[in-house]
Amino acid sequence: MTERIHCFGCGVAIQTENKEELGYAPASSLQKETVICQRCFRLKHYNEVQDVSLTDDDFLKILNEIGRSDSLIVKIVDIFDFNGSWLPGLHRFTGKNKVLLIGNKVDLLPKSVNKQKVINWMKKEAKDLGLRPADVFLVSAQKGQSIKEVLEAIESHREGKDVYVVGCTNVGKSTFINSVLKEVSGEENVITTSHFPGTTLDIIEIPLADGKALVDTPGIINHHQMAHFVDKRDLKVITPKKEIKSKVFQLNEGQTLFFGGLARFDFTSGDRNSFVCYFSNELDIHRTKTENADALYEKHAGEMLTPPKRDEMAHFPKLVKHDFTIREAKTDIVFSGLGWITVNEPNIKVSVHVPQGVHAMIRKSLI
Repeated sequence: MTERIHCFGCGVAIQTENKEELGYAPASSLQKETVICQRCFRLKHYNEVQDVSLTDDDFLKILNEIGRSDSLIVKIVDIFDFNGSWLPGLHRFTGKNKVLLIGNKVDLLPKSVNKQKVINWMKKEAKDLGLRPADVFLVSAQKGQSIKEVLEAIESHREGKDVYVVGCTNVGKSTFINSVLKEVSGEENVITTSHFPGTTLDIIEIPLADGKALVDTPGIINHHQMAHFVDKRDLKVITPKKEIKSKVFQLNEGQTLFFGGLARFDFTSGDRNSFVCYFSNELDIHRTKTENADALYEKHAGEMLTPPKRDEMAHFPKLVKHDFTIREAKTDIVFSGLGWITVNEPNIKVSVHVPQGVHAMIRKSLI
């Protein structure tokens, strides 16, 4: 039987028959030393993405496989979207395996942030979510920041075992692995990366010096992240690419903030308060009176309040209201996959409106 060829970019099995199906590559490309499928080629060269059909069952199979293995698990989360990029229930799949927790995209946080405090915060959040990692690191895979340190930790914790890298779509998992490969071998951009969810389609094995492997798994889809509700064009606006500049709003009760047309925040009751907003620098924030907010959204969503754009409004889910009472100082109100607002003073009531299916929650302040 001939050995299957797998795409070097996303791990999918290569086929040359059907252009419409997953893993298609022209027969002529099979002669090359590294073969990539047409989807990866288009993504790499034209930044075009084709939708793919991996189901939640596919991901469960992969997680079960990891649970049965004897390995080290490296779990990557996006520090800008910690809760949205958390894999719920991962602790049930880890078996007896050790887990290293890596917070990626640390370069997006304001420079003034104390990194050790963020690490302590991550440890506490992880524990509350049922996971006790062997160690926690902050990296910027994009900039190669702290990759060396993580590599040393992987080497000491893996004890001669395989390493599985897991994470949600969009956390920068493939970028992380590319940074690791660059550090080790000097090779750049081996795996296809993009800001589109679900780029890695199948398991990609990278051999390690002792005959074991570093395994990149497909990004698992968290359906409650904002990325799954916006058009591909709008992902560029909501996905931060450089250090976030926080914006501070002094609000009285009865005032509202719109984050484009994607989400809304109402200050429903309490004394005048300052709200610190951490969102992509590209996203427009619009202030209005709560009493005018419904009419404003009705009239201007898709135009003044954008993204989404006018032509996307027909498919965009309606905004659903969530009420919160903030009892403690320094609390974050989180919009999954979009950003968060830090409230400094307690004893206030707020409402958050997010697209149906997107999570909103409160947590102890990250910054």
